[in-house]
Amino acid sequence: MNHRFSRRNFLKNIAAAGAAASLPGAVFLSGCRKTSRRPNFLVFLADDLGYGDLACYGHPFMQTPHLDRFAEEGMRFSDCHSGGTVCAPSRASLLTGRNPYRVGLYYLTGGGAHLRRRETTVAALLKDAGYDTCFVGKWHLGDLEGSDADHPTPGDHGFDHWLATELNAFEGPENPTTFIRNGKPVGEMKGWYCDIIVEEAMSWLKSRQDPDKPFFILVCSHEPHVPCEPPSEYSSAYDTPEVNRLAKTIPYGGVERDRSSYFDNKKYYYGTVTQLDNAFGNLMAGIDGEGLRDNTLVWFTSDNGPERPPGYKDKPGEETPDWVKRIRRGFGTPGPLRGMKRYTYEGGHRIPGIIRWPGHIKPGSETNALVNGTDILPTLCDLGRAALPKDRTIDGASIVPLFKDKDVQRDIPAFWMFPARYSGFPHMAMREGDYVILGWFAAKGADQTWMDFIKTAELEAFELYNLKKDLDQSEDLADKKPALLADLKAKMKALWAQVQAEGPVWENWNRK
Repeated sequence: MNHRFSRRNFLKNIAAAGAAASLPGAVFLSGCRKTSRRPNFLVFLADDLGYGDLACYGHPFMQTPHLDRFAEEGMRFSDCHSGGTVCAPSRASLLTGRNPYRVGLYYLTGGGAHLRRRETTVAALLKDAGYDTCFVGKWHLGDLEGSDADHPTPGDHGFDHWLATELNAFEGPENPTTFIRNGKPVGEMKGWYCDIIVEEAMSWLKSRQDPDKPFFILVCSHEPHVPCEPPSEYSSAYDTPEVNRLAKTIPYGGVERDRSSYFDNKKYYYGTVTQLDNAFGNLMAGIDGEGLRDNTLVWFTSDNGPERPPGYKDKPGEETPDWVKRIRRGFGTPGPLRGMKRYTYEGGHRIPGIIRWPGHIKPGSETNALVNGTDILPTLCDLGRAALPKDRTIDGASIVPLFKDKDVQRDIPAFWMFPARYSGFPHMAMREGDYVILGWFAAKGADQTWMDFIKTAELEAFELYNLKKDLDQSEDLADKKPALLADLKAKMKALWAQVQAEGPVWENWNRK
């Protein structure tokens, strides 16, 4: 495997923390190139990659040459969001085009929670429309074997071929042992997680019986989710005095960060991002090398904002828990945004988003239009001529109009949820134009289960922000714009009541 990369001058990409906040208007080709051949689709989902983690999003020293070039070849979204604020919910929304609370992914899997068979995925829709389909990487939507072996696998949800792990590579991303291929455990696989899934995707692509059929590949990396353990050549590139100096200026969404006792760990995170960039570059080289570049739409994004620093304080004479050691290698940044992973503030769900489709999207273009994780299904179905299901609510919208310099038409506002398991931030956010309203649920009863709480909670307090003028959400306008607040409150309450009624009940999800 090739882990080499070209070292660049760290200072070349220095930018102010808010450099990505103000972007010029979108510039597109006048119209999509007419063709009778449907495009191929490749979606690459990074794990816990923050809005400010790439050089092309303003990071002052991160080395991401492949993704930077990819942005120059396609379109960069400045207002791109994951469908949820944490792993499993975001993946469910990407596959179904539905808010994760509608499908029952309220937090992580466990207690019976999984992506139910009754849900229809983008893979299944494209497969029915004649596409070959492949999934590689982190699944995190139910057990692939074990106590809940009746949970649907990627194969049950429309993927012809799959190589997946149930969760993260907690044992370490090198030589992982938990991959399952088409229902059968593989055992130890040599190499690093991100390289293994890229090689699997290309191997499947080259071995298809009918290379003329359109394809859909979903690539879900473990990186840069902790534990971050890249090859030493990646981490050592960030073990320099200049990085140490600049790293002290990196913002973390207003979340307190220890910059002393374990600050040296930052090189592992930075190295992992560059390692991921290299794996993505290898995948693009493979697509281009197979002559598939011009007719393949590639969409790169992340599942949520960066991991928040642990609040754990070391205790004299006691061993630091393993989970704390892992998280202490997470040094992702939301850039100029407030909050991090799990937060309903922007830093929890506004993430990098870059799309390339030669001949249809102008190279080097940028847009400040809102794009959400729920939009992937309707967009791919629109272009792949696959019919959307009519028996359920689809929250996302096709962003194909953006390619023609037109507005996206949304029937349902984009919204994000997180249960009250963590305190200190609102439980729901809903977007309308430049404004976002955030709502707090009434307090959970001490003896109330989380499942009961979610099915009965009512919104009672609200915050309001103008993101165009106040990207870091520092000025709450709730008292200054009472008419607007009242209008958005009514819409948010109605939307929440609808979603709350639709979401399933997990009988074993009985934590208090």
